[in-house]
Amino acid sequence: MSASALNLSPRERLVVALDVPTAKEALAMAERLSGRVGMLKVGLELFCAEGPAFVKELQARVPVFLDLKLHDIPTTVRRALEAVLKLDPRLVNVHAQGGPAMLEAAVEAVRAHQAAGGRTELLAVTVLTSLDREALAALGHAGQPEDLALAYARLAHRAGCAGVVCSAWEAATIRDACGESFHRLTPGIRPTGAATQDQARVMTPAQALKQGSTWLVVGRPITHAPDPAAAAEAIVAEMDI
Repeated sequence: MSASALNLSPRERLVVALDVPTAKEALAMAERLSGRVGMLKVGLELFCAEGPAFVKELQARVPVFLDLKLHDIPTTVRRALEAVLKLDPRLVNVHAQGGPAMLEAAVEAVRAHQAAGGRTELLAVTVLTSLDREALAALGHAGQPEDLALAYARLAHRAGCAGVVCSAWEAATIRDACGESFHRLTPGIRPTGAATQDQARVMTPAQALKQGSTWLVVGRPITHAPDPAAAAEAIVAEMDI
């Protein structure tokens, strides 16, 4: 289903990365942001530190994107997803680099969950926003990051994923290749004037929406702000284009 079909408001498009080390801090942040953002992103570090019970508690406040980037042989990924899907997160992801068989196994697990009444949608990670052309060359990938991202997006689309995690710089190209209904969740979003920190390919909220992003991920500009709620509201205002 496309973002327009979902009728997402700017607030619903905003996903906040919980760049905090403990459940206590994450739950406090969730209380401050509840009703102001669409989702909270729980990454591998926080999930490993605090576990599934924490995710359940968090989801009672704000929907969760479980950003685990699963990448293993197909059977292992399917079984890992079956365990994770008991939490019924709004979104979960795997890495497209795992290949067609792994992606198809992941899709099977998510579709079975949906058939049983679950709401989770599956995204595939394309190229991490920390990787530029030089970094990809060091990994043996020639060409531009956007070329590899598009190849991974097409792979994920054919496997039946609901969308991809990609840089906003690739969102329009992926939308054109895979269709409007194929979601584009884009990290590396920085409000106007913010530092880029450790991400090489970033964009402002308004720019990202114009490029075709479905959801925008923002972390430290909100979680490290003196007033996270006000920072989130300012970014939502930037998104209202």
